[in-house]
Amino acid sequence: MFYYVSPLYEGIGEQNTIWAVMTVVVALEYTAGATIYKSINRMTATILGGFLAVAIHAIAIQFGQYFELVIVGISVFLSALAATFSRFIPTVKVRFDYGAMIFILSYCVIGVSGYRVENLVEMAYQRALTIVIGVVMCMLVSMLIYPVWAGEELHHLIARNMENLANSLDGCVTEFFKEKNTNGNVENQKSLLGYKCILNSKAGEESFANFAVWEPAHGPFNFRHPWKQYLKIGASMRNCAFCIEVLNGCINSEVEAPDSVKKRLSDACIILSSYSSRVLKELAISTRTMRRSSIIDLLIGEMKDALQQLQISLRSLPSLITPPPLLLLPPPPPPTKLPEGPEEEQEEIKEPISTPTIVPLIEVAPLVTVASLLIEIVSRIEGVVKAVKELVKLLDFKPEIEKPMQPINNPNSEYQDQQNMKAQQEV
Repeated sequence: MFYYVSPLYEGIGEQNTIWAVMTVVVALEYTAGATIYKSINRMTATILGGFLAVAIHAIAIQFGQYFELVIVGISVFLSALAATFSRFIPTVKVRFDYGAMIFILSYCVIGVSGYRVENLVEMAYQRALTIVIGVVMCMLVSMLIYPVWAGEELHHLIARNMENLANSLDGCVTEFFKEKNTNGNVENQKSLLGYKCILNSKAGEESFANFAVWEPAHGPFNFRHPWKQYLKIGASMRNCAFCIEVLNGCINSEVEAPDSVKKRLSDACIILSSYSSRVLKELAISTRTMRRSSIIDLLIGEMKDALQQLQISLRSLPSLITPPPLLLLPPPPPPTKLPEGPEEEQEEIKEPISTPTIVPLIEVAPLVTVASLLIEIVSRIEGVVKAVKELVKLLDFKPEIEKPMQPINNPNSEYQDQQNMKAQQEV
C-alpha cells in the first residue's frame, strides 16, 4: 500500500517506507497479546530512542565538530550499556526485553546518522511515524480479524492439562493391576502419556501469562484478571505429574508381586485412583466453565476415605513378608520304625512339618511403591484443589446449576472382568 499509493510514498519517503513493512513483519505474532506486546515495545522504544538521540545531537553540536564525535560516541556507549544491563532485571526482562533491544537499535541508528544528516529531526520523525503506522495496523488486525487471545489459550490449557492428568493417573493404576498378557488399545496408551504434556507446558504457560497482561478485556477476562494464579495451578499439577511419571515406570517392572499379595491392594488402589481422577476432572470442569462446583467437597471427602482404606490395607501387608517369631516347641517325637523282616530294611517315617509361606521383600517392592506413590499423589492433588479454590475466590465464580450426582462406576470393574474372562477360558 505504501509503495503503490503515491501520496503515502511521497509523504513518507523511499528510505522510511521499508520500516513500516519491516514493523509488520517483525511485530505480527500468533496471539493478540504477543502482537500488542511487541508493537507497544517497538513503538515506545523507537520514540524514546529517537527523542534522546536528537537531544544529545543538539547538545553535542554546541561544542564543535571534534567534541561532537566524542560526545556522540560516549552517549552511544553509555545508552547501550544501560539498556543492555537493564535486561537482566527480572521485571524488565519479562515485559520490556524486546523494547530495550529496539531502544539500542533506534538510538544507535539515529544518533550515529546525525553526523552526516543535516535535518536529523525530520529523519527521526519520519522513522517514528512509519513505525507507528505499522504498529497500529498490526494491533488492529490481531484484535479484530479472528483474534487468538493468549489469556483464553492459557485458560483452556490449564483445564486440558487437568483432564490429561486425571486420565494418566487412572490409566497407570489400571494398567499396573491388569493381567500382563492383556494388551491395551491405542487410546489407553495415549492417555498414559498425557502427563508428559504437563511436564513440558511450563514455558508455554509463562509465555501465555506474560502476553495476556497486555491484552484488553475480552469475554469473561477483565483487565486485572489473576493470570499469575494460573501459573500456581500449573506448578501444582506438575508436582503431581512428577509422581505419575514414577508411577508409569513401575508398570514395566520385571519384578512382579504374587497374585495373593496383589489382590490385597488392587481394589484399594484402583478405587483411590478413580476418586482422585474424578476430583481432577471436576476441577477441570469448574475451571473451564468458570463456575463454582457443588460436589467438589463431597468428592474430596470420598477420596480421603479411599486413602484411609489403602492405608489400612498397607498396615496388614507386613504379616505376609515378615516371618513369624520363633516359639519354644517341645522336642519332636522319635522316628517310627517299621518291623524288621528278613528282606526289609529299617526305614524311618518323618512327619511333615507345615511352614508358613513367606513372600520375599523384593517381590513386594513395586507394589508397595505404587501404593506409596498414590498416597503422595493424593496429598499433591490437595495442593491443586487449594490453588483452584483460590482462583475461584479471586474471580468469584458463579455457582453452577445443581445437578444430581452421578453414581460412580465400580472402579475395579475392568479388573474383575479380566478375572471372569480368564475363569471362562479355563472352563
